[in-house]
Amino acid sequence: MKITRQNLLLYAITDRTWLNGRSLLSQVEEVLKNGATFLQLREKNLSYNELVEEAVKIKELSSRYNVPFVINDNIYAAREAGADGVHIGQDDASYIKAREVLGHGKIIGMTAHNLDEALAAQEAGADYIGTGAVFPTSTKHNTTPLSLNALKEITNNIKIPVVAIGGINQSNILNLKGSGIDGAAVISAIFAHENPGIATAEMLNLCREVVNG
Repeated sequence: MKITRQNLLLYAITDRTWLNGRSLLSQVEEVLKNGATFLQLREKNLSYNELVEEAVKIKELSSRYNVPFVINDNIYAAREAGADGVHIGQDDASYIKAREVLGHGKIIGMTAHNLDEALAAQEAGADYIGTGAVFPTSTKHNTTPLSLNALKEITNNIKIPVVAIGGINQSNILNLKGSGIDGAAVISAIFAHENPGIATAEMLNLCREVVNG
């Protein structure tokens, strides 16, 4: 699957911390139904088999809504579940290994914390990069927020799509206006909300304002 910049406008990343008795699948459907344009399954505490089982169900759902779906980190689970691709961090499998395992038709996104890492990801062949953290975040520990100037430096020098990540929510996303990003990746701003569908619709409108503003 080839992705476009429009696919990355609102990049939703799962987190079962806030299920509150609901199933992840039902939450994901609400998010997809209300406008998420990209989906990543990020579940650090599931076994390999549990991850694949969850991913197979989500892949079926994401296909129904025609939304690209990747798995965080685990290239083998992505292959087994038939996901559209994988997102790998600086400490995960290399791009070369991920491409070898997944083949040329799959999406490979990479994390970059600075311009050098972004350029290296682009040179390797990544389909997009996720960069941040642009704001303080509880999801990643020991991270230093990326300044707006540093974010602009990345977007000004990178040809592949750039998604901002890290602590982004409804109250701060408009601070990213003019940064040149193609979209925003969000976790708690959607999945911690009492109504993930409503939160998704709100974030989609804000993402449009940031990207097109």
